Amino acid sequence: MEHTPVKDTLRIALVGDYNPDVIAHQAIPLSIDDAAAVLDLTADYDWIATPELTSPEDLVGYDAIWLVPASPYKNVDGAFIAARFARENSIPFLGTCGGFQHALIEYARNVLGWSDAAHAETDTDGRMVIAPLTCSLVEKTDTIELRANTIIAKAYGREEIEEGYHCNYGVSPEFTQELESGDMRVTGWDEQGEIRAVELVTHPFFVATLFQHERGALAGRPVPLVQAMLHAARS
Repeated sequence: MEHTPVKDTLRIALVGDYNPDVIAHQAIPLSIDDAAAVLDLTADYDWIATPELTSPEDLVGYDAIWLVPASPYKNVDGAFIAARFARENSIPFLGTCGGFQHALIEYARNVLGWSDAAHAETDTDGRMVIAPLTCSLVEKTDTIELRANTIIAKAYGREEIEEGYHCNYGVSPEFTQELESGDMRVTGWDEQGEIRAVELVTHPFFVATLFQHERGALAGRPVPLVQAMLHAARS
């Protein structure tokens, strides 16, 4: 049996509408560069604006896909294409903040049969997968409890972490119940039990978080989930 060589150079698609004023967008390249240095590989990344992403073909050839923060996206269908392409083709996927929210809506629509799955920030009709948070998490830091033996817990090496947010929307109570029935599992909660991270257990690496863990790179800290994504993408 032939052994597939480990890749030394990776291509990462950063799907989202780049804005130099968004803190997460400042942090993402740093987090990738730092993780690549730790893993002794080269990681090239392309920012793909959502209006430019009109077909799954636009993502062919990438080793990993990161659906990045700063929504509402200019072309929400581009965000859904990215999440679905990664999900259906076993491509390592990371979704943070808006990426977390839209990955869940894509999953609701195309796996759970919620054809009317919606986001309260932009939609007035349909079943809300994403709803306003009771308390805003704009520029807040919080403690998150991780489920043991999951990708995220193994990446961090512990089951309690502190990370920062910049958001006003999270998972609706209605959809929280629905998540119990499928392969998208809740793997992180805040101290009130609200969903803060999910993983697709049938996928080699599909992780989404409401918190913006990439911000750690701006403070010179390692970003465990980015290292884990690159590690998954190289093999």
